[in-house]
Amino acid sequence: MTEQTNSGSCCGSCGTGAATDVQVHGGGVTTVYKVSGMTCAHCESAISSEVSALDGVTAVTAVAGTGEVTVTSAAPLDQEAVRAAVDEAGYELVGRI
Repeated sequence: MTEQTNSGSCCGSCGTGAATDVQVHGGGVTTVYKVSGMTCAHCESAISSEVSALDGVTAVTAVAGTGEVTVTSAAPLDQEAVRAAVDEAGYELVGRI
């Protein structure tokens, strides 16, 4: 039996560089995070979906081409909660930009 190693990406070579935008409701604090492992629109969607589920998040824009995730929230978010959401999506939060 072979052991599969997670490369930090959902797929290998379909990087689109297009942003995936999730709008819940407008307004608030905007924070930009660096995330490693995003390569395509599916990656952007997975991260956007998990992060947008956090309490207080009003918008998420993930861009695979830059590895940046812009999050707008009603109040500043706990970075560990964002880290857990990104981890749940299968990626690694590098930190704030």
